[in-house]
Amino acid sequence: MSREDFDSYIPAGTSLPELTLKAVLVGMILAIIMGSANAYLGLYAGMTVSAAIPGAIMALALLKPLKGNILENVIGMQGAAAGEALAAGIIFTIPALVVIGAWESIQYLETTLIALIGGTLGVLWMVPLRRALIVKTDLPFPEGIAVAAVMTTAAGEGGEEEGGGGSIWMIIGAALAGLVKFSQVSLNIFKGSVESVVDAGKYYVLGQSRGGYFYGGAAASPALLGVGYIVGPRIASFVFAGGILGWVILTPLILLSTGMPEGAATAVDGFYKIWGDYVRYIGVGAMVVGGLYTIWGLRNNLMEGIKEAIIGIRGGQVESKKRTEKDLSYKKVFLTIGFLVIPTFIIYAWVSSAYAISGFMAIVLVIAAFVASAIAGYMAGLLGSSNNPISGVTVAVLLFVSILMLAFGATGIEGMTVVILMAAVVACAGAISGDVLQSLAAGQMIGSTPYKQQLAELFGVIAAAPVLGIVVKALDSAYGIGTKNLPAPQAFLMGGIVEGVIGGEMVWPYVIAGAFLAMVLILMDIPVLPVAIGTYLPLTLSIPIFSGGVIRSLVDRYISGRTGGEDEEEGEPSDWEMAVKQSGVSPKEEAHRTGLLFTAGLIAGEALMGVISAFLIIGNVDLSLLDKAPSWPGMVVWGYIAFLIGYIVIRTFNKARAEEAHSET
Repeated sequence: MSREDFDSYIPAGTSLPELTLKAVLVGMILAIIMGSANAYLGLYAGMTVSAAIPGAIMALALLKPLKGNILENVIGMQGAAAGEALAAGIIFTIPALVVIGAWESIQYLETTLIALIGGTLGVLWMVPLRRALIVKTDLPFPEGIAVAAVMTTAAGEGGEEEGGGGSIWMIIGAALAGLVKFSQVSLNIFKGSVESVVDAGKYYVLGQSRGGYFYGGAAASPALLGVGYIVGPRIASFVFAGGILGWVILTPLILLSTGMPEGAATAVDGFYKIWGDYVRYIGVGAMVVGGLYTIWGLRNNLMEGIKEAIIGIRGGQVESKKRTEKDLSYKKVFLTIGFLVIPTFIIYAWVSSAYAISGFMAIVLVIAAFVASAIAGYMAGLLGSSNNPISGVTVAVLLFVSILMLAFGATGIEGMTVVILMAAVVACAGAISGDVLQSLAAGQMIGSTPYKQQLAELFGVIAAAPVLGIVVKALDSAYGIGTKNLPAPQAFLMGGIVEGVIGGEMVWPYVIAGAFLAMVLILMDIPVLPVAIGTYLPLTLSIPIFSGGVIRSLVDRYISGRTGGEDEEEGEPSDWEMAVKQSGVSPKEEAHRTGLLFTAGLIAGEALMGVISAFLIIGNVDLSLLDKAPSWPGMVVWGYIAFLIGYIVIRTFNKARAEEAHSET
C-alpha cells in the first residue's frame, strides 16, 4: 500500500473542527513557551529539545478541559514545534555576530525580522515538498510515529481491550525516561553520558614518538534507544558506521600524526577538539553531497510538486484532492516566497551598506533556503527532529555563501555580517522545515488537513519570533554571549567558520574529503546521509541509536522464528499502520504496536522532562543532590531500559499468541 492510499486514523471523509480559535491560541502560547525555554538551553548547552512530542502532550493537557478533539490537538502541537525550531535557528547563528564583533549586543529588530523571514520560508517551502518527502518516500519519521501513537492512544480508541494495553506501556515508558532525564539534568545523580580515552601505546611517526589513543563513550539516553528502535537496524547501523569512521578511525589517526592538541586539559578534550576542528567537516562535506544527491533522487517527485505549483500560479485547476491532501495554494505560496526577497534585501543592505551584494544574496538565499529545507526535512524524516543536525546544514550554507562573498571581494566585517545573517535565515528555514515535516507526517497518519497544519505553523512563527528577540537580547544582557554562564558553542562554531573562510584558514581538505566519501558511498549504493550524520554527531549519540536498532533486529528475529513466516504472504504492517491501528491485530502486530508505544513513551518522556529541566535552569532552581555525578549508575539504568524494550515486546507477543491458541481450542 502506498502512502497515498494510507488509511488515516480520522478518515478523509470525516470532518471535525480543526483550525479553531482555541487550538490556534494554545499553539501560539506553546510556541512562546517552548521557544523561550529552548533559546536558553541552546545558548547554554549547544542543543535544543525537540518540541513535537512534548508539544503534543502539552496540547492534549491544555485542550482537554476545552473539549478539544484529536485534530485540534495536532494544531496545538504545531505551534510548540514552531517555537522550538525557530529558537534553534536563531541561537545557533545570530549570537555569532556578537562573537565576530559585528554587533556589540543582540539587536532586537534585526533578530525578530530574520526569525520571521526564515521561519516563514521554512513553512512555505515545505508546501510543495510535502508530497515528495512524506507521501512519495518511505522515510520512517520516528517522532511523527511517536506523536501519532501518543495522540491516537490518548483519544481512547484501541485501549487495553483492543490494543493489548498499549497506553499503559506508553505511560510507563514516558515515566521511566522522564525520571532518568530529571536525575541527569536536575538532580545530578548521574551523568547523561560516559566517555573515556584509552592510551593505546607509543608509536614512532616520522622518527618522533607519538601516543596512540582509542575513544569510547555512550549517552545514557532512553529517547535515543527509542529512535533507534523506530528507525530500525539498517538506518541505525549506517549512523553507527559513520560514528565509527569519525571517532574510532579518523580522529585517532589525526592524533597519531599531530599529537594531542595544545591546551587540551584531558585526552577527551583533545579528541573533541580534533573532531570539532577537522573530522566534523568531513561529515559536513559528505552531508552537502549526500543532500544534493538525495534531492536529485527525489527529482521526479519534486518536479510533480513544482508542476502542480506552476499550474496553480497560472490560475489553472489542479486535480481535486481529498481533504487529507489539500495544501496551501501554490500560487500564494510562491508569490509570498518571491515577496520575501524584498525585506531580506532591505535587512542585508541596512546592516552591511553593500547594496549590490545584498540584492544578489537575497535572491540566492531563497534558493539556498529551498535546498536546506529539503535536506533538513529529509534528515528529520530519517532520524527525527531531535537528532537532525541542522547546524551541519547551516555550516554547509556558511561555506557556500562565504565563497560567494570572497568572489565578490567582500572580505571585511560587512561581508561577514551578510554571511551570518544569510545563514541565520537558512538555519531558521531548515529547522522549521524539519519540524513541519515531522508534524505533517503525524497529521498524515492521524488524518489532519495539511493546509490547516501549515497555517498553524505560520501562526506559531508569528507568535514566537518577537518573543525570541526579547529572550535572546535579555540573556545576552544578563549573562553575556560567550561567558561561562552562556557559552553559545554553536554560535562560536559559526563565527569561527566565517572568519576562517574569509580569513583563508578554512580546513578545505577535510570538506573535500567528505565530498569524496559521499561519492564512494553513492557508487556503493549506500545511503549517504545516515553515514554523514553519524560522522558529524558525537559517537555518544550514535551508540544508543545503534543499540535501539539492534534491539529491534533481535526482537524481529525472535518473533519471525516463532511465527515461521506465517504473516509474510499478507505483508507486514508498517510502523505508520501500527501507530494508528486499533483492532484486529495478530500477536505479531500487537507486539509491534506495543514496542512502538513504549519507545514513543521513552522519546516523549525524555523530551518533555528536558523542557521542564530547562525551565528549572532558567528559574535558577538548583535541585542537585551531588556535586560530582558518577557515570556508571546512568549506564546501568540505560542498560535496564534497553533490556526492558525487548522484554516487553516479546512478553506481549508470547501472551497474545497464548491467548490466540487458547481461543482456537
